[in-house]
Amino acid sequence: MTSLTVLVVGATGSIGRHVVTEAAAAGHRVRALVRNPGRVSLVPADTDIVVGDVTLPETLAAAVDSVDALTLTLGTDGLGKDGARTVDYEGVRNVLDAIGDRPVRIALMTAIGVTDRVGQYNQTTHAHDWKRRSERLVRASGHTYTIVRPGWFDYNSPDQLQIVMLQGDTRHTGTPADGGIARRQIAHVLVASLTSPTAASKTLELVAETGPATADLEPLFSALLPDVAGTLDGVADVDNMPVDGEPASVQAEISAALGRVAG
Repeated sequence: MTSLTVLVVGATGSIGRHVVTEAAAAGHRVRALVRNPGRVSLVPADTDIVVGDVTLPETLAAAVDSVDALTLTLGTDGLGKDGARTVDYEGVRNVLDAIGDRPVRIALMTAIGVTDRVGQYNQTTHAHDWKRRSERLVRASGHTYTIVRPGWFDYNSPDQLQIVMLQGDTRHTGTPADGGIARRQIAHVLVASLTSPTAASKTLELVAETGPATADLEPLFSALLPDVAGTLDGVADVDNMPVDGEPASVQAEISAALGRVAG
């Protein structure tokens, strides 16, 4: 397997920590972007640490320098509507801007139910809308990507280890009934996608069902439909977020990304 230099964005978060471990176990050179130096102890001692903040673009140059791939597992930690925009969307935008047109493989984690705009959670936080906008930025960027929308973290029972990949984002209860999956399994899928040719340009929901742990992810990646080239949403997503109804700044940023790729 090809060894990559992988930047883990959100490295001290509850998923990012597992991503660091999974990427190192897979033989990659791991670089962890850490916002708070006081949390460095949460990642393995031999990890390459770069201090930076996705909300401060001027701090990201060293983090993205010479990387082959990156994972984005950003979360707002209960910061409400402002955090959803500044971290989940603008944070992704800032990392993409820092990379520029260099060829970097991307694995972006958002959430199951991200296309549900009318549920109480999104109405309160706007988090789904901003995460979905970050997905659109990644699709528009021209980079090779995989977008993973996991179910509820660690809500799977001990015998639910069989990984299932879905498309269309149809589970909108806003409860663990939408599906659960272990944090370490989410990390495993994110890292595996970085070197999988069959995971490229695909968007998936990720849950675990009753059964043994899935050893080989390639058949699952292969069975998925790719996103349609030139479009902004997942291949089977509901069309309920018209681009021309989006905030003017978002429209401009997506248009600029598409323009860079076309140019």
